[in-house]
Amino acid sequence: MLVASGTSADTLSLRGFLTGRAATVSGRDSWMTGEWGRFDAADGVTAKGEIGLDWNPSRYFGAHIHGLARAEPDDFEGDRFGLVAGYLEGRFERAQDRFQARAGQFFLPTSRENRGDLWSSPYTVTFSPLNTWIGQEVRPIGLDLEWRHTMANFNALTVGATAFEGNDTMGTLLAWRGWSLGNRLPVYDELVPLPPLWSLPVFIPLQNREGTTPFRSDMDGRVGWSARGRFSFTDQAMVQITHVDNRGDYELYGDEYSWKTKFTMVAAEIGHPEQTMLAAEFVHGFTGMGPFLQRFGARVVLVGFESAYLLLSHRRGPNRYSARIDTFSTDDLDGLGSSSTEDGASLTLAWLRDLTPHLRGALEVTGVTGDNTLAAESGFSENTDALSVIVEVRYSFW
Repeated sequence: MLVASGTSADTLSLRGFLTGRAATVSGRDSWMTGEWGRFDAADGVTAKGEIGLDWNPSRYFGAHIHGLARAEPDDFEGDRFGLVAGYLEGRFERAQDRFQARAGQFFLPTSRENRGDLWSSPYTVTFSPLNTWIGQEVRPIGLDLEWRHTMANFNALTVGATAFEGNDTMGTLLAWRGWSLGNRLPVYDELVPLPPLWSLPVFIPLQNREGTTPFRSDMDGRVGWSARGRFSFTDQAMVQITHVDNRGDYELYGDEYSWKTKFTMVAAEIGHPEQTMLAAEFVHGFTGMGPFLQRFGARVVLVGFESAYLLLSHRRGPNRYSARIDTFSTDDLDGLGSSSTEDGASLTLAWLRDLTPHLRGALEVTGVTGDNTLAAESGFSENTDALSVIVEVRYSFW
């Protein structure tokens, strides 16, 4: 690690994780094998390394790169290494106001789970279905502006807006695979698998049946947008609302469609992350693709989706105990061809323990229940119930 400290900023810093995991998973094979399983985990041992490089030549300017490499089962599709995020950042503070601008590819600062370094969760190993999906398909490439105003009573108001491109396939996984649980982040230009859908060769033969590329160069030339607002009550509670519209044009580009995806997220949190905290998030939206009978307002695929979670976490000494309950659903809105409908729920119990200042151990159990009508229509069982048990060791460096 290279670090040069000064009165205004660090010049160059390197931080990251080296993670080893042993898992046992019941139920369907992982969706990463092109099957219908809910988890991105699978039986056996895997490893992952993540690295973040930050360059801060002054207090007003910085740059960030986040990359990873992973060792996964041979039957897992997708890339083994690549770029997760990278952006330039400008910041300025004056009295009680803080201004920030980011340009590049980045995560929207919405998640109440993924608030650790490199978009990790300090509470559980497996993310909620909501934030699993955000990590898989929502990572804009564009410009983000944020203003934070701290009041005399230490309450704070934060507003932000984003203009972005390159998230045109957002919604593909939700509509054709359904919700999932995990912590696997696709890298830029990575092709991730789709399940064996009966409807693709029948109704949508030009779509790449092997998978979808969530993060790639822009296809439709249209600029998406997002806006958010947050009110913080000192450092003990907050409420937040975010709206995202990628403004996809529904059209086919090569072998993938530009999906139009719009959703709103509402979040709240009370307590302190280093003590006891309670957090909740809810998302509601729709996604659609493919021009079809446009004069009647119909689409080949139009799917509504919802998901919510409630997370309780308590830290005591080197131990952290967390419990999270999730619900998720998709609803077929087009009434044509296949039926993208599912309902499910999950429960996660996690124990994390700091073994040394750099070494963390974790034991986690996640159970999920749910049905997927697309799986049934494609000749498979609609039941996607599953259970995962994960033991993990993570070494952090900074």
